[in-house]
Amino acid sequence: MLNLNPQTLKRLRRFREIKRGYYSFLFLAGLLVVLSFGELLVNSRALLVHYEDTLYFPTYSDFRPGTDFGLDYDYEVNYRELQATFDEQGSDNWVLMPPVPYNPLENHAPGGVFKPTSPSIDTRHLLGTDTTSRDILARLFYGTRIALWFSIAFMLAVYAIGITIGCAMGYFGGMFDLIFQRFIEIWSNIPFLYMIIIVFSVIPQTFTIPAKIVILLTVMVLFSWTSMTYYMRTETYKEKSRDYIAAARVIGASNTRIIFRHILPNVLSTLVTFMPFTVVSAITAITALDFLGFGLPAPTPSLGELLKQGTATLRTAPWIVMSAFGTLVILLTIVTFIGEAVRESFDPKKFTTYR
Repeated sequence: MLNLNPQTLKRLRRFREIKRGYYSFLFLAGLLVVLSFGELLVNSRALLVHYEDTLYFPTYSDFRPGTDFGLDYDYEVNYRELQATFDEQGSDNWVLMPPVPYNPLENHAPGGVFKPTSPSIDTRHLLGTDTTSRDILARLFYGTRIALWFSIAFMLAVYAIGITIGCAMGYFGGMFDLIFQRFIEIWSNIPFLYMIIIVFSVIPQTFTIPAKIVILLTVMVLFSWTSMTYYMRTETYKEKSRDYIAAARVIGASNTRIIFRHILPNVLSTLVTFMPFTVVSAITAITALDFLGFGLPAPTPSLGELLKQGTATLRTAPWIVMSAFGTLVILLTIVTFIGEAVRESFDPKKFTTYR
Protein backbone atom coordinates (compact mmCIF):
# COMPACT_ATOMS: atom_id res chain seq x y z
CA MET A 1 0.00 0.00 0.00
CA LEU A 2 1.15 3.51 -0.78
CA ASN A 3 1.53 5.79 2.23
CA LEU A 4 -0.01 8.96 0.88
CA ASN A 5 -0.08 12.10 2.95
CA PRO A 6 -3.44 13.71 3.82
CA GLN A 7 -2.93 16.52 1.32
CA THR A 8 -2.47 14.06 -1.54
CA LEU A 9 -5.52 12.08 -0.44
CA LYS A 10 -7.58 15.30 -0.48
CA ARG A 11 -6.41 16.00 -4.03
CA LEU A 12 -7.26 12.49 -5.17
CA ARG A 13 -10.73 12.75 -3.62
CA ARG A 14 -11.20 16.07 -5.34
CA PHE A 15 -10.14 14.49 -8.64
CA ARG A 16 -12.78 11.76 -8.21
CA GLU A 17 -15.41 14.40 -7.57
CA ILE A 18 -14.74 15.95 -10.98
CA LYS A 19 -16.75 13.34 -12.87
CA ARG A 20 -15.84 14.45 -16.37
CA GLY A 21 -12.12 14.15 -15.73
CA TYR A 22 -12.41 11.03 -13.56
CA TYR A 23 -14.47 9.05 -16.07
CA SER A 24 -12.21 10.26 -18.86
CA PHE A 25 -9.24 8.90 -16.90
CA LEU A 26 -10.96 5.54 -16.43
CA PHE A 27 -11.83 5.42 -20.12
CA LEU A 28 -8.25 6.25 -21.14
CA ALA A 29 -6.80 3.69 -18.74
CA GLY A 30 -9.16 1.04 -20.09
CA LEU A 31 -8.32 2.07 -23.64
CA LEU A 32 -4.61 1.66 -22.97
CA VAL A 33 -5.20 -1.85 -21.59
CA VAL A 34 -7.32 -2.81 -24.61
CA LEU A 35 -4.82 -1.35 -27.05
CA SER A 36 -1.95 -3.15 -25.34
CA PHE A 37 -3.64 -6.48 -26.11
CA GLY A 38 -4.95 -5.31 -29.46
CA GLU A 39 -3.76 -8.38 -31.33
CA LEU A 40 -6.62 -10.27 -29.71
CA LEU A 41 -9.17 -7.91 -31.24
CA VAL A 42 -7.68 -6.63 -34.50
CA ASN A 43 -5.42 -9.07 -36.29
CA SER A 44 -5.21 -11.22 -39.41
CA ARG A 45 -3.90 -14.12 -37.36
CA ALA A 46 -6.37 -16.48 -35.74
CA LEU A 47 -6.88 -16.60 -32.01
CA LEU A 48 -7.31 -20.37 -32.04
CA VAL A 49 -6.98 -23.07 -34.66
CA HIS A 50 -8.26 -26.58 -34.01
CA TYR A 51 -6.70 -28.95 -36.55
CA GLU A 52 -6.64 -32.72 -36.24
CA ASP A 53 -7.35 -32.67 -32.49
CA THR A 54 -4.53 -30.16 -31.87
CA LEU A 55 -4.96 -26.56 -30.71
CA TYR A 56 -2.75 -23.81 -32.13
CA PHE A 57 -2.40 -20.22 -30.85
CA PRO A 58 -1.07 -18.24 -33.84
CA THR A 59 -1.63 -14.72 -32.45
CA TYR A 60 1.48 -14.45 -30.29
CA SER A 61 3.57 -17.18 -31.93
CA ASP A 62 5.84 -17.41 -34.95
CA PHE A 63 4.17 -17.68 -38.33
CA ARG A 64 2.96 -21.08 -39.40
CA PRO A 65 3.17 -22.22 -43.04
CA GLY A 66 0.13 -23.50 -44.84
CA THR A 67 1.59 -27.02 -44.85
CA ASP A 68 0.96 -27.20 -41.08
CA PHE A 69 -2.78 -27.23 -41.82
CA GLY A 70 -2.83 -29.44 -44.90
CA LEU A 71 -2.45 -26.67 -47.49
CA ASP A 72 -0.08 -26.78 -50.48
CA TYR A 73 2.16 -23.77 -49.73
CA ASP A 74 4.95 -23.07 -47.23
CA TYR A 75 4.41 -19.36 -46.59
CA GLU A 76 2.25 -18.00 -43.77
CA VAL A 77 -1.29 -19.27 -43.89
CA ASN A 78 -4.19 -16.95 -44.64
CA TYR A 79 -6.41 -17.70 -41.64
CA ARG A 80 -9.53 -16.17 -43.17
CA GLU A 81 -9.21 -18.51 -46.15
CA LEU A 82 -8.36 -21.38 -43.81
CA GLN A 83 -11.57 -20.69 -41.87
CA ALA A 84 -13.58 -20.74 -45.10
CA THR A 85 -11.88 -23.99 -46.17
CA PHE A 86 -12.67 -25.73 -42.89
CA ASP A 87 -16.30 -24.54 -43.09
CA GLU A 88 -16.63 -25.94 -46.61
CA GLN A 89 -15.14 -29.29 -45.61
CA GLY A 90 -17.58 -29.64 -42.72
CA SER A 91 -14.94 -31.38 -40.59
CA ASP A 92 -14.14 -31.04 -36.89
CA ASN A 93 -11.41 -28.52 -37.73
CA TRP A 94 -12.24 -24.89 -36.99
CA VAL A 95 -10.69 -21.41 -36.77
CA LEU A 96 -11.53 -18.62 -34.30
CA MET A 97 -10.71 -15.20 -35.74
CA PRO A 98 -10.59 -11.80 -33.95
CA PRO A 99 -13.61 -9.48 -34.33
CA VAL A 100 -11.65 -7.49 -36.95
CA PRO A 101 -9.73 -10.10 -38.98
CA TYR A 102 -7.25 -7.72 -40.62
CA ASN A 103 -3.85 -6.33 -39.68
CA PRO A 104 -2.90 -2.69 -40.33
CA LEU A 105 -0.33 -3.51 -43.03
CA GLU A 106 -2.44 -5.93 -45.07
CA ASN A 107 -3.66 -4.95 -48.53
CA HIS A 108 -7.03 -6.64 -48.95
CA ALA A 109 -8.33 -6.13 -52.49
CA PRO A 110 -10.45 -9.11 -53.58
CA GLY A 111 -10.88 -7.61 -57.05
CA GLY A 112 -7.16 -7.13 -57.50
CA VAL A 113 -7.41 -3.32 -57.64
CA PHE A 114 -6.08 -1.29 -54.71
CA LYS A 115 -8.63 1.44 -54.06
CA PRO A 116 -10.63 2.81 -51.12
CA THR A 117 -13.84 0.95 -50.39
CA SER A 118 -16.71 2.16 -48.23
CA PRO A 119 -17.56 0.61 -44.85
CA SER A 120 -19.09 -2.84 -45.16
CA ILE A 121 -20.28 -5.43 -42.67
CA ASP A 122 -20.13 -8.23 -45.26
CA THR A 123 -16.39 -7.83 -45.82
CA ARG A 124 -15.89 -6.86 -42.12
CA HIS A 125 -14.21 -3.61 -43.12
CA LEU A 126 -16.29 -1.73 -40.56
CA LEU A 127 -14.75 1.67 -41.39
CA GLY A 128 -13.83 0.89 -44.99
CA THR A 129 -10.38 0.71 -46.54
CA ASP A 130 -7.81 3.35 -47.48
CA THR A 131 -6.25 4.13 -50.86
CA THR A 132 -4.15 0.94 -50.80
CA SER A 133 -6.99 -1.32 -49.55
CA ARG A 134 -5.80 -1.48 -45.95
CA ASP A 135 -8.44 -1.73 -43.24
CA ILE A 136 -9.00 1.71 -41.69
CA LEU A 137 -10.20 0.40 -38.33
CA ALA A 138 -7.03 -1.69 -37.99
CA ARG A 139 -4.81 1.28 -38.87
CA LEU A 140 -6.72 3.57 -36.51
CA PHE A 141 -6.50 1.00 -33.73
CA TYR A 142 -2.75 0.47 -33.97
CA GLY A 143 -2.10 4.11 -34.88
CA THR A 144 -3.84 5.21 -31.68
CA ARG A 145 -1.80 2.71 -29.66
CA ILE A 146 1.45 4.00 -31.13
CA ALA A 147 0.43 7.63 -30.59
CA LEU A 148 -0.52 7.07 -26.93
CA TRP A 149 2.56 5.06 -25.96
CA PHE A 150 4.78 7.40 -27.97
CA SER A 151 3.34 10.44 -26.18
CA ILE A 152 3.70 8.80 -22.75
CA ALA A 153 7.33 7.94 -23.47
CA PHE A 154 7.82 11.51 -24.70
CA MET A 155 6.32 12.93 -21.51
CA LEU A 156 8.47 10.75 -19.24
CA ALA A 157 11.66 11.64 -21.10
CA VAL A 158 10.87 15.37 -21.16
CA TYR A 159 10.08 15.34 -17.44
CA ALA A 160 13.23 13.39 -16.59
CA ILE A 161 15.49 15.86 -18.40
CA GLY A 162 13.57 19.01 -17.50
CA ILE A 163 13.21 18.16 -13.80
CA THR A 164 16.86 17.13 -13.46
CA ILE A 165 18.32 20.22 -15.11
CA GLY A 166 15.72 22.66 -13.75
CA CYS A 167 16.11 21.41 -10.19
CA ALA A 168 19.90 21.66 -10.43
CA MET A 169 19.65 25.21 -11.81
CA GLY A 170 17.32 26.34 -9.06
CA TYR A 171 19.15 24.62 -6.23
CA PHE A 172 22.79 25.37 -7.04
CA GLY A 173 22.22 28.73 -8.78
CA GLY A 174 25.22 30.95 -9.43
CA MET A 175 27.41 30.32 -12.46
CA PHE A 176 25.82 26.89 -13.07
CA ASP A 177 22.40 28.50 -13.38
CA LEU A 178 23.71 31.32 -15.58
CA ILE A 179 25.50 28.98 -18.02
CA PHE A 180 22.48 26.74 -18.45
CA GLN A 181 20.17 29.71 -18.93
CA ARG A 182 22.31 30.94 -21.83
CA PHE A 183 22.52 27.41 -23.25
CA ILE A 184 18.74 26.97 -23.08
CA GLU A 185 18.18 30.32 -24.79
CA ILE A 186 20.43 29.26 -27.68
CA TRP A 187 19.03 25.72 -27.84
CA SER A 188 15.43 26.96 -27.91
CA ASN A 189 16.09 29.01 -31.05
CA ILE A 190 17.11 25.99 -33.14
CA PRO A 191 14.22 25.30 -35.59
CA PHE A 192 12.66 21.99 -34.60
CA LEU A 193 11.02 21.11 -37.94
CA TYR A 194 14.21 21.72 -39.91
CA MET A 195 16.14 19.47 -37.58
CA ILE A 196 13.57 16.70 -38.09
CA ILE A 197 13.92 17.06 -41.87
CA ILE A 198 17.73 17.03 -41.69
CA VAL A 199 17.93 14.05 -39.36
CA PHE A 200 15.51 11.91 -41.36
CA SER A 201 17.22 12.82 -44.63
CA VAL A 202 20.50 11.29 -43.42
CA ILE A 203 19.10 8.17 -41.70
CA PRO A 204 20.10 5.09 -43.73
CA GLN A 205 17.27 3.08 -45.23
CA THR A 206 18.75 -0.03 -43.63
CA PHE A 207 17.54 1.14 -40.20
CA THR A 208 14.57 -0.80 -38.87
CA ILE A 209 11.22 0.88 -38.23
CA PRO A 210 11.57 0.63 -34.40
CA ALA A 211 15.00 2.26 -34.66
CA LYS A 212 13.56 5.13 -36.72
CA ILE A 213 10.76 5.61 -34.20
CA VAL A 214 13.30 5.79 -31.36
CA ILE A 215 15.32 8.36 -33.31
CA LEU A 216 12.18 10.44 -33.91
CA LEU A 217 11.31 10.27 -30.20
CA THR A 218 14.86 11.28 -29.25
CA VAL A 219 14.87 14.29 -31.57
CA MET A 220 11.48 15.46 -30.32
CA VAL A 221 12.58 15.13 -26.69
CA LEU A 222 15.85 16.97 -27.29
CA PHE A 223 13.95 20.01 -28.56
CA SER A 224 11.06 19.90 -26.07
CA TRP A 225 12.58 19.70 -22.58
CA THR A 226 13.58 23.34 -22.21
CA SER A 227 10.19 24.74 -21.15
CA MET A 228 9.96 22.25 -18.28
CA THR A 229 13.27 23.48 -16.82
CA TYR A 230 11.87 26.98 -16.25
CA TYR A 231 8.93 25.68 -14.21
CA MET A 232 11.22 23.43 -12.20
CA ARG A 233 13.85 26.12 -11.71
CA THR A 234 11.29 28.63 -10.42
CA GLU A 235 9.67 26.15 -8.04
CA THR A 236 13.04 24.98 -6.72
CA TYR A 237 14.18 28.56 -6.09
CA LYS A 238 10.97 29.19 -4.16
CA GLU A 239 11.23 26.01 -2.06
CA LYS A 240 14.96 26.50 -1.40
CA SER A 241 14.22 29.68 0.53
CA ARG A 242 11.77 27.97 2.91
CA ASP A 243 12.57 27.51 6.59
CA TYR A 244 12.39 23.72 6.44
CA ILE A 245 15.25 23.66 3.90
CA ALA A 246 17.37 25.83 6.22
CA ALA A 247 16.52 23.48 9.09
CA ALA A 248 17.56 20.47 7.01
CA ARG A 249 20.91 22.11 6.27
CA VAL A 250 21.46 22.92 9.93
CA ILE A 251 21.04 19.28 10.98
CA GLY A 252 23.56 18.25 8.32
CA ALA A 253 21.35 16.89 5.53
CA SER A 254 23.22 16.38 2.24
CA ASN A 255 22.26 18.10 -1.00
CA THR A 256 20.98 14.80 -2.36
CA ARG A 257 18.69 14.27 0.62
CA ILE A 258 17.42 17.85 0.52
CA ILE A 259 16.62 17.63 -3.18
CA PHE A 260 15.00 14.19 -3.23
CA ARG A 261 13.35 14.12 0.21
CA HIS A 262 12.32 17.74 0.67
CA ILE A 263 12.25 19.79 -2.54
CA LEU A 264 11.01 17.31 -5.16
CA PRO A 265 7.98 16.03 -3.17
CA ASN A 266 6.82 19.61 -2.69
CA VAL A 267 7.39 20.60 -6.31
CA LEU A 268 6.16 17.62 -8.30
CA SER A 269 2.56 18.14 -7.23
CA THR A 270 2.61 21.36 -9.27
CA LEU A 271 4.30 19.75 -12.26
CA VAL A 272 1.78 16.89 -12.32
CA THR A 273 -0.79 19.31 -13.71
CA PHE A 274 1.28 19.69 -16.89
CA MET A 275 1.44 15.95 -17.64
CA PRO A 276 -1.84 15.53 -19.56
CA PHE A 277 -1.18 18.67 -21.58
CA THR A 278 2.31 17.40 -22.45
CA VAL A 279 0.67 14.22 -23.74
CA VAL A 280 -1.74 16.32 -25.82
CA SER A 281 1.12 18.33 -27.32
CA ALA A 282 3.02 15.13 -28.15
CA ILE A 283 0.00 13.55 -29.90
CA THR A 284 -0.60 16.76 -31.83
CA ALA A 285 3.07 17.05 -32.81
CA ILE A 286 3.44 13.46 -34.02
CA THR A 287 0.15 13.70 -35.95
CA ALA A 288 1.28 16.93 -37.63
CA LEU A 289 4.66 15.44 -38.52
CA ASP A 290 2.99 12.35 -39.98
CA PHE A 291 0.69 14.58 -42.01
CA LEU A 292 3.71 16.41 -43.42
CA GLY A 293 5.55 13.15 -44.11
CA PHE A 294 8.31 13.60 -41.51
CA GLY A 295 6.86 11.52 -38.68
CA LEU A 296 6.61 7.79 -38.17
CA PRO A 297 8.25 5.81 -40.98
CA ALA A 298 6.04 4.11 -43.55
CA PRO A 299 4.14 1.81 -43.43
CA THR A 300 3.65 2.39 -39.69
CA PRO A 301 -0.05 3.09 -38.99
CA SER A 302 -0.63 6.63 -37.78
CA LEU A 303 -3.44 9.14 -37.43
CA GLY A 304 -1.54 11.80 -39.39
CA GLU A 305 -0.98 9.52 -42.37
CA LEU A 306 -4.70 8.69 -42.49
CA LEU A 307 -5.56 12.39 -42.29
CA LYS A 308 -3.22 13.02 -45.21
CA GLN A 309 -4.94 10.30 -47.24
CA GLY A 310 -8.35 11.59 -46.21
CA THR A 311 -7.72 15.18 -47.31
CA ALA A 312 -6.45 13.92 -50.69
CA THR A 313 -9.58 11.78 -51.22
CA LEU A 314 -12.12 13.97 -49.46
CA ARG A 315 -14.67 13.80 -52.30
CA THR A 316 -14.22 10.17 -53.34
CA ALA A 317 -13.59 8.54 -49.93
CA PRO A 318 -14.87 10.83 -47.14
CA TRP A 319 -14.93 7.95 -44.63
CA ILE A 320 -11.13 8.07 -44.35
CA VAL A 321 -10.85 11.64 -43.06
CA MET A 322 -14.03 11.29 -40.96
CA SER A 323 -12.64 8.23 -39.15
CA ALA A 324 -9.19 9.70 -38.56
CA PHE A 325 -10.41 13.17 -37.55
CA GLY A 326 -13.08 11.75 -35.25
CA THR A 327 -10.57 9.50 -33.51
CA LEU A 328 -8.13 12.38 -33.04
CA VAL A 329 -10.81 14.70 -31.64
CA ILE A 330 -12.08 12.08 -29.17
CA LEU A 331 -8.56 11.22 -28.03
CA LEU A 332 -7.46 14.81 -27.48
CA THR A 333 -10.75 15.72 -25.78
CA ILE A 334 -10.43 12.87 -23.28
CA VAL A 335 -6.84 13.78 -22.38
CA THR A 336 -7.78 17.46 -22.09
CA PHE A 337 -10.65 16.62 -19.71
CA ILE A 338 -8.16 14.68 -17.56
CA GLY A 339 -5.75 17.60 -17.61
CA GLU A 340 -8.40 20.09 -16.52
CA ALA A 341 -9.48 17.81 -13.65
CA VAL A 342 -5.88 17.27 -12.51
CA ARG A 343 -5.17 20.98 -12.65
CA GLU A 344 -8.24 21.81 -10.58
CA SER A 345 -7.69 19.06 -8.02
CA PHE A 346 -3.99 19.94 -7.56
CA ASP A 347 -4.62 23.67 -7.37
CA PRO A 348 -2.66 24.86 -4.29
CA LYS A 349 -5.33 27.51 -3.57
CA LYS A 350 -8.03 24.87 -3.23
CA PHE A 351 -7.05 23.74 0.26
CA THR A 352 -5.33 26.90 1.41
CA THR A 353 -6.87 29.55 3.67
CA TYR A 354 -5.38 33.03 3.55
CA ARG A 355 -5.80 35.13 6.68
